[in-house]
Amino acid sequence: MSTLLENLNEEQRAAVAHGAGPLLIIAGAGTGKTTVITRRIAWLLQEGLAKSDQILALTFTDKAAGEMEERVDTLLPYGSVDMWVSTFHAFAERMLKEYGLAIGIPNDFRLLDETGQWLLIREHLDRLPLDYYRPRGNPTKHIRALLKLFSRAKDEEIRPSDFLEYVKKMRLAADQAEFADDVIREAEEIANCYHAYEQLLLEKETMDFGGLIVYFLELLRARPRILQHLKERVPYILVDEFQDTNWAQYELVKLLAGARKNLTVVGDDDQSIYKFRGASVSNILQFKKDFAESREVVLTRNYRSRQNILDAAYRFIQNNNPNRLE
Repeated sequence: MSTLLENLNEEQRAAVAHGAGPLLIIAGAGTGKTTVITRRIAWLLQEGLAKSDQILALTFTDKAAGEMEERVDTLLPYGSVDMWVSTFHAFAERMLKEYGLAIGIPNDFRLLDETGQWLLIREHLDRLPLDYYRPRGNPTKHIRALLKLFSRAKDEEIRPSDFLEYVKKMRLAADQAEFADDVIREAEEIANCYHAYEQLLLEKETMDFGGLIVYFLELLRARPRILQHLKERVPYILVDEFQDTNWAQYELVKLLAGARKNLTVVGDDDQSIYKFRGASVSNILQFKKDFAESREVVLTRNYRSRQNILDAAYRFIQNNNPNRLE
């Protein structure tokens, strides 16, 4: 038996030594999910199923990505070379800088954080067609609220053109008195502001974090040869903290997984910390539908806390029922 499978319980061994095909790992806090995902990467390399540069591991923070890469490196006798361990946004940024010209994205675009976005809009506030929502007094009062709305739209892969098309449908439905005129005015103003903001980003050769995923999706769909190249480049994909993915991120990994479906996701429906950014346990449920043939492994043995703490935590999380996977 491989040393990578030593000191693991039965469920952990099943997850680590899963061969090809989709795998869903349901793992609560303290059940060794980081151990499982890092050993799975090392196992794929050790068994010769993939080379180090053929595995893409995605997570949500630079710290988590660094820790994962370091742990895999210590598991292998000669370390790992050219591993693709990254956050979603860092991976999308890297790919857009490499292939973005194929859809007109300059490869030297600047990435804006929240402060950079706010400053961009404040400097060009006159470009936003605010009327219904024009604030009195402080002209920058609504900037953060607008940016939050634009970000959520991108999390759901809603482009400005999609928003504007929706407003057109609202106007048509207004003839049947389904929408009040002021509701349409509000939606139309927000849609036009979203469009103006996106144009500003393009003119300044900048991009926000949500745009990285949206434009990467556009690249993969518009340029099939690039998509095929990337699918061959990374035939194995692993996603940690899958419950924190939003719609656009899940669409991205599905595209990259392709027909091989060598996709491993690790999630815990009780630990979604990015719900304010569109994350939802619904992606785990959708994964089970999209990959009906997937193997499901549930890790329940806790190695971190004493039984009295586990009992109290279990009673507490029952409040999440019935929207839990257990």
